[in-house]
Amino acid sequence: MALLIATSLAVFVTASSAQTVPVPKPAPKARDRDSAQNQMSAAEKAPLTTATTQQAPPTPVIPDPRRNVPANIFATFDANQKAQAARVSTYLSSLQQLSGSFVQVGPDGSKTKGDFYIMKPGKVRFEYDPPTPIAIIADGSSLAVRDRKLATQDIYPLSQTPLRFLLSDRIDLLKDTNVVSVTADDVFISVTIEEKQALIGTSRLMLMVGTKDGQLKQWTVTDPQGYDTTVAVYNLDANKKVDPGLFKIDFTNYSTPPG
Repeated sequence: MALLIATSLAVFVTASSAQTVPVPKPAPKARDRDSAQNQMSAAEKAPLTTATTQQAPPTPVIPDPRRNVPANIFATFDANQKAQAARVSTYLSSLQQLSGSFVQVGPDGSKTKGDFYIMKPGKVRFEYDPPTPIAIIADGSSLAVRDRKLATQDIYPLSQTPLRFLLSDRIDLLKDTNVVSVTADDVFISVTIEEKQALIGTSRLMLMVGTKDGQLKQWTVTDPQGYDTTVAVYNLDANKKVDPGLFKIDFTNYSTPPG
């Protein structure tokens, strides 16, 4: 389970921190998408390019579990879908650094908050607010899942994480990934990427950006067991200089448990 958690890079906690974070349960019943979207405040729909005006945490939109039906790998996309995917690709490629806050909703509906920092290519750091002792750090090639309370650290290849697409320097979603769905409404453009790995199984990453402002709003990772973890982001700042030291993995201060 720890490997599946880390490979999804959805800021899950590892099995080693099970003392402080609930063990995932089957995903909660689907919420009405329109109702969830209507809960978004006007501030949440505004452009999130700087953090000069602090925003209230958004209400993550929990995807309908019924969407996880087998995808037709021969699916084609119409001109509008291709244009939407291209728009998301251009936006993601334009980001070289990004910082902000996040709200995470686990498979059991539990919520945690924290701050995150991204520096391309391949670097990210997620810091959870207390009392959660978890930090996720990627240095461009490796991903470390740290538990400050237990003084443990698990290391995984960054290449095993679906969110590596978010951290890529340049990306064309329809060319570089296996996109199985592109949808758009008045609130979100949603692009779903499917990942198949022989030893792990099939996982999915759904990226959602704002239809009006084109800014990243949230993502949902579905692991091979069908559990969803959703991360909504806010107070985004793409101009603030990010300290490169945030992405340094200290391999000496933490022991790496076997397995």
